[in-house]
Amino acid sequence: MTNKKITIKDVAKQSGVSIATVSQILNGNDDKFSPKTVEKVIAAKKALNYEPDYFARRMIVKKSKTIGVLVPDITNPFFGTLLSGIEKILYRENFVTILCNADSDDQRESAYLEELSRRGVDGFIIASSAISNEAINQNLRQKNRPFIVLDQKKAEGFSDAVLSDDFTGGKIAAQHLKDLGHQQVAVVLPKTATENIQTRLAGFRSIYGTNLEVIDASLSKIGGQAAVPKVLSSKVTGIFAINDEIAFGLYYGLKEAGKKIPDDYSIVGYDNIDMAAYVTPELTTVAQPVLKIGETAAQLLLERIAQPDKAWDEIMLPVQLKLRKSTAPLKSFS
Repeated sequence: MTNKKITIKDVAKQSGVSIATVSQILNGNDDKFSPKTVEKVIAAKKALNYEPDYFARRMIVKKSKTIGVLVPDITNPFFGTLLSGIEKILYRENFVTILCNADSDDQRESAYLEELSRRGVDGFIIASSAISNEAINQNLRQKNRPFIVLDQKKAEGFSDAVLSDDFTGGKIAAQHLKDLGHQQVAVVLPKTATENIQTRLAGFRSIYGTNLEVIDASLSKIGGQAAVPKVLSSKVTGIFAINDEIAFGLYYGLKEAGKKIPDDYSIVGYDNIDMAAYVTPELTTVAQPVLKIGETAAQLLLERIAQPDKAWDEIMLPVQLKLRKSTAPLKSFS
């Protein structure tokens, strides 16, 4: 014998009100009814252990209370912290986060975007540059779906955006190495860098010009480790790792080669993920307000959902240099 599924009709019968009244109260419109009526409906719902049908409810209120978040690589702690900030705001407003980890796969990212759109999520937070503006236009803009871009993806005037000041970040990293006397420096970054990373490089170049070594590496610890032979074959003494993950890979590779940080090489990272304070020596890095980026993105998206026609908003958050122990004055300079 199977248990009969409790329906909204059962709740209405037990509470002595109409089905329409129960529907209105359970969908958040309880201000239209007397406290006594609301109390009876809630009591009946609890007594019967009634759970509203998700899809039926969505047809009534025209909202799913879900947000799709697309990131390129969840193994990077940066995106874990970013997601924490996003979820903090969405959870407070009773929204559920659907995370899509594209694993830096362009086709996968576009497929996720299309699938989330088909499933009717209420909005999108896009933290990856691989999703083309054409794909966004087809899946989101033409269908009037609220979305926001952040970190790696430039808004280019067609959506809300939350960015951090990457140019200043690169500039202060360079100025720090220059103040320590490092004239021969390298920047370690991907050959096909996203726009925010190119902006960091531009900030770094504003101090050093073209007098720097550019070393290709993927945005990972493995990428940093693989870049070590090129570092060793150069005359550089100061290194700007375009993210902290690359910096950690450099740490490992240089240690394997018998080199010491900062005695042989001064290293500046970027992001200030938690592990930066736990490696030896502690990593000097450009700190992005990662949690704040996530929180601000979620808040902006909720505002866009509530006010679809408001003007586009782009928020730039500041960065700062976090001085630790991975950098030191050049010996001949000190």
